[in-house]
Amino acid sequence: MSDDPQVIWHQHSVSLEQRATRNGHKGCVLWFTGLSGSGKSTIANLVDQMLFAKGLQTFVLDGDNVRHGLCAGPNLLEPKHGSEFASRFGLGFNADDREENIRRVGCLAELFASAGLICLSAFVSPYRKDRELVRHWLESKQGPGSFLEVYVNTPIDVCMQRDPKGLYKQALEGKIKNFTGISDPYEPPIAPDLMVDTSSETIQQSADRVIRMLQSKHVFQSVE
Repeated sequence: MSDDPQVIWHQHSVSLEQRATRNGHKGCVLWFTGLSGSGKSTIANLVDQMLFAKGLQTFVLDGDNVRHGLCAGPNLLEPKHGSEFASRFGLGFNADDREENIRRVGCLAELFASAGLICLSAFVSPYRKDRELVRHWLESKQGPGSFLEVYVNTPIDVCMQRDPKGLYKQALEGKIKNFTGISDPYEPPIAPDLMVDTSSETIQQSADRVIRMLQSKHVFQSVE
């Protein structure tokens, strides 16, 4: 017999439909994926501003930000929690840790969507199976259209030229291991809901296309 307590799912008394009616839009997860430097966070934050200006309820989950808390690495956890705790719960950048990073973020994003928000998640999220698990998690609870994938398909040579954090340079010098696009693979989406490329269009043009996609998916109606 297991020593674990029985975990039971409790249904909410306020439905998704009721929240959508009050907010004037559906809750969903808008998942931006692409290489480092592709423009994911920049587009997500611009879309967030545009939706906020329309009076919609939104929030951005950024890859770097969540690694300061929810998905902190061992180096951040050890000073307050000790080495054993940090080793067990801290997340690095190997394949297993990246899988757990996206699992945690996916669960958090689903909670935001359940609360009726449009959650904009900007993560490299390099492995296709991890993204698909988040999609399955969302759609099994909230139905089709609750997870919308935006592939920021900016060529790696453009990302390397930008290199805003100097990460590609460090990866090429061998100072960073398991770096996506250099020493670790990126698996692009097979059928994203939208694909943008910030090397051939402006950030504003990409953001405008995301807004139009949300309208076409009936997340919200046109609001001026």
